[in-house]
Amino acid sequence: MNKNNPEQIEEYIERLEQMPNVERTPEMEEYEKETGKYAVWRGVVTEGFKTWLRGGKIYNRDKERISLYVSENTKEKWQNFIKESNFSTISKLIRQSVKQFIHDQKEREGMENFADLNPKTISNISHSLKEPLTTIKGFSQLILENYKEQINDQITSTIRNIFDQSILLENKIVKFLDNIKQQHNDYDILLIEDDLATIRLITSYFESKGYICKGVVSGSKGLEELRNSRPKLILLDIILPDLSGYDICKTIKGDEDFKSIPVYFLTAIAGSEVEKKLNETGADGFILKPFNFADFEVIFKLLEKN
Repeated sequence: MNKNNPEQIEEYIERLEQMPNVERTPEMEEYEKETGKYAVWRGVVTEGFKTWLRGGKIYNRDKERISLYVSENTKEKWQNFIKESNFSTISKLIRQSVKQFIHDQKEREGMENFADLNPKTISNISHSLKEPLTTIKGFSQLILENYKEQINDQITSTIRNIFDQSILLENKIVKFLDNIKQQHNDYDILLIEDDLATIRLITSYFESKGYICKGVVSGSKGLEELRNSRPKLILLDIILPDLSGYDICKTIKGDEDFKSIPVYFLTAIAGSEVEKKLNETGADGFILKPFNFADFEVIFKLLEKN
């Protein structure tokens, strides 16, 4: 077979794929010797072998665990970094970076542990860790969903590993930071909202702006939170599984300890209906769903005052 003749190569591959029992060939031995990989696995010709026959580059996961979509110069820098720093994978580098970030932050703050951090600093840490991780996870998912047919199985497996490791790291960061927050009674915003997706969206948004937002899924839990902490502002859904948001607002505004806390309804009810209830409930205003993040500008102004 002439490896410079594309037609002969395709005919050769087609013959191999039609064989009930694939017989070993000199080309297979050459491929396995050159790459250290199997040309046939469990009776099936491997995609790597077919790629090699067609003249494509074979990526060794032990040597090239970074994306295809970078320059050769960048890859060379990565390989040099691996040799000098003993980082064989991007996920290992990320984990070590997080540990180093935590260590450096503790050194700067002069703390024995993170329980001594103030809430604003915790939010900044959360933002610093989650933003780059979101990019890594997002682009990995984008490649897997939109370009899977254009890359070989080994690269797909590598990117899948990066994506899975990003998920694991994200869960560890969330768990770690949530445990820290539980040690603080004070936070900026109390969000009383029964939709978990909305809670995740709003808390993530305010965290990205450097504020701590605590979400609870019922009115009774919201009132219980007020007994343990004093937020700067309350975002309150009106339709909740146990208590009406209107009644909760009346309770808050009728309490001497809490009536000065701004309360904004966050609701899908018609604005004309909500507006009629503002005087009766004592609420400071409302934001309608579906909202734009620009709608929270009034919230930021109130937070800055407090």
